[in-house]
Amino acid sequence: MSFLEHIRSRARDMRRRIVFPEAGEPRIAEAALRLARQGLAEPIVLGNPEQLARLGFDFPGITIVEPLTDPRRERCAAHFHERRRLRGLAADAAYHDCVNPLLYAALLVAVGEADGSVAGATEPTAQVLRAALWAVGPAPGISTVSAAFYMVIPSLGRGGRPAVLTFADTAVIPEPTPLQLAEIALTTAAARSRVVGDEPHVAFLSYSTRGSAMGPSVARVREAVAIFHDRAPEVPADGELQLDAAIVGSIARRKAPDSKVAGRANVLIFPNLDASNIGYKLVERLGRAHALGPIVQGLARPCNDLSRGASVQDIVDVACITALMAQE
Repeated sequence: MSFLEHIRSRARDMRRRIVFPEAGEPRIAEAALRLARQGLAEPIVLGNPEQLARLGFDFPGITIVEPLTDPRRERCAAHFHERRRLRGLAADAAYHDCVNPLLYAALLVAVGEADGSVAGATEPTAQVLRAALWAVGPAPGISTVSAAFYMVIPSLGRGGRPAVLTFADTAVIPEPTPLQLAEIALTTAAARSRVVGDEPHVAFLSYSTRGSAMGPSVARVREAVAIFHDRAPEVPADGELQLDAAIVGSIARRKAPDSKVAGRANVLIFPNLDASNIGYKLVERLGRAHALGPIVQGLARPCNDLSRGASVQDIVDVACITALMAQE
């Protein structure tokens, strides 16, 4: 069973409620239909029932919610007001504003009426993240929200089978501090355990391996590794490591022979957004990898983003990943 088949099978067993706010997008309509027909999730679509029925959403297993008339609007507005009142949001403004589809989807997740949300097919990442932060907020003990791509790479695994590597942060923080890098690694490792189901081995990437070079970014990575070890000593992690030392066993044995991570890393933490964005796109385009994401990490409940170029199947698979992230 492939990685994608595996996540779909596990999502089917869970049957999570996944809310979609971008109902006017045809790809969302087709993705919701596939999720319902294949029993992968219970889609909740926001919008006018009559209009959505004409778009094909009138299908058993799909729930249509109109935020303006939804009986949960008061509860969602109260939650929104509580989270934002110290920023000056009045109760009547919260009631008026919460019907924005992106925000209402995240609020349904926040109050437990949905297990996760998926958006970004038409809306930019900044808007999706803002709604999630306003409604859900970071997980306890975490101040850094980031994003990852799950890269399904042909012929990298044992026996020539595809391997799955997690790249982070690929979408949110341009120049992370050492604490932010450490928290990105913490949330990426936790998400991988839920999504892939294996043990994370975390490599903090750099142009240096174990002191082979010096510089401000190397020092920042080393400090991040120290913070990570202090907060999660049970998770295998190492750095700073060059990419080849992180994933190629023969090079790891030469460059970092005593490392428990070098040569077998499956979580790659990039030093900044430039490196991660360039890196995942190189692997996707030249290595013919399947890139799933960006998957948002560090939130109290899962609210995931989509690439605006996402295919229908990409949307289905991100919904399945969202379902897996909703595990208690």
